[in-house]
Amino acid sequence: MSRSALLVLADGRFPAGGHAHSGGAEAAVKAGRIKDAAGLEAFCRGRLHTTGLTSAALAAGAAHGLDPYELDAAADARTPSAALRAAARKLGRQLMRAARATWPSPELDALAAAFPRGAHQPVVLGTAARAAGLDPEDAAHCIAYETVGGPATAAVRLLSLDPYQATAVLARLAPEMDQVAERAAAAAREGVDALPAASAPLLDLTAEQHAAWPVRLFAS
Repeated sequence: MSRSALLVLADGRFPAGGHAHSGGAEAAVKAGRIKDAAGLEAFCRGRLHTTGLTSAALAAGAAHGLDPYELDAAADARTPSAALRAAARKLGRQLMRAARATWPSPELDALAAAFPRGAHQPVVLGTAARAAGLDPEDAAHCIAYETVGGPATAAVRLLSLDPYQATAVLARLAPEMDQVAERAAAAAREGVDALPAASAPLLDLTAEQHAAWPVRLFAS
């Protein structure tokens, strides 16, 4: 497998649309739950071990070759917020365009044809990882990093937070990202029915509120 491909897929400059999404950080900043680096770290840790674990397992399952229809249905069932489901499919469409241009493959073509409105982003990412020659744990690592990297980048923009402090938060969370990726990959080996369904109800509620804001910096 190519570790360089993993770096390309996980790179924030990969044109998959993630820069327009805060991962719930914008709503958390407005509510006063993120005010500084300590608040950002607590938010990211909670997101990593709940929705991050769930998404990482879905991506690992796709990279493992599990049925994409079953995975997408599982993603829907694990995403009660309509706003977050819409965001996940939009991100899936954007990631699909980038992935098919970067790693052309019949599996990506088939997934794009099967889900013209976009499959859930973790399912697309796992399929892209498979096309790039990466393994399920690599796909899970991409999601784990994205789960905390997105809010950290957003917090820098929303709070004018020192980017060195935001990067330090990511570094402190690195061992936990590894643990989440390992758990996700292990669950994927057991099949769709074994995938975790960890949730963060507050993220679901605030996502619906955020979607109704007349003015916002991020799409979600």
